[in-house]
Amino acid sequence: KNIPMVGLTQPDAISEKKLYYCEEVTKQVNQLRSLLQEDRFLAVQKRLEDKGMRRGFACIFYGSPGTGKTETVLQLARETGRAIKMVDVPNLRSKWVGDTEKNIKAVFEDYRRLCKDSKLAPILLFNEADAVLCKRNEGAVGSVDKMENAMQNIILQEMENLDGIMIATTNLSGNLDAAFERRFLYKIEFLKPTPNESKHIWRALLPDLDEKDALDLASSYSFSGGQIENIARKHFIDCILNEKEGLAIDAIREACRTEQFHNTSVNKIGFC
Repeated sequence: KNIPMVGLTQPDAISEKKLYYCEEVTKQVNQLRSLLQEDRFLAVQKRLEDKGMRRGFACIFYGSPGTGKTETVLQLARETGRAIKMVDVPNLRSKWVGDTEKNIKAVFEDYRRLCKDSKLAPILLFNEADAVLCKRNEGAVGSVDKMENAMQNIILQEMENLDGIMIATTNLSGNLDAAFERRFLYKIEFLKPTPNESKHIWRALLPDLDEKDALDLASSYSFSGGQIENIARKHFIDCILNEKEGLAIDAIREACRTEQFHNTSVNKIGFC
């Protein structure tokens, strides 16, 4: 059985959550889920090794905030019985010369130990990884730029030697270095839901919402799943504070208007 590890999120600690995707994303997530099943994963690794190919699997989930990238990693881990080792991306950097590179190396050395000591290879998660996967500075002369390039070169080399599962999430794919893009086997773009998909999310989070109102909200507002969840939570909090029960569609619409704070756009890097 898996040996408990400090700093790991175990699969049985992850709450089940229903996620809704468009058809293309559903297909790709299902393929990845199938790959991460214990027997299938080991068999595929063996076949790759026999062909002289790399055994590791690096994936990138990209798209607007609130579209389910991080939650998908959690659900994949829960469904396939794998723990998650999350990298503390902001704290990888150090002001001391050489320490950033040491921190990066330590992340992958620790992950290799976890893979060796666990029945199932954990998922190494670089959440919101924009800061470490950005384009390298060609012809860098400054010490900071040189440090950034050295850090990224170490990650690139570690991805080449990866013997497990690495997943990175990012909102800003347009700044992804081409060398990183080539090393990600699975590239899944998480789009905002269509009105029909959005309708299901509205009704899942606000079960008292009837079909007509759910479709009307879905058609009127181009919200991500995370934004719809914000609205549902805000409505629930308002009900508690005002000691009210039931659904108030006018209050929901008002919450929708306040949620429209700004629009976020992302650049595409293509499907795998």
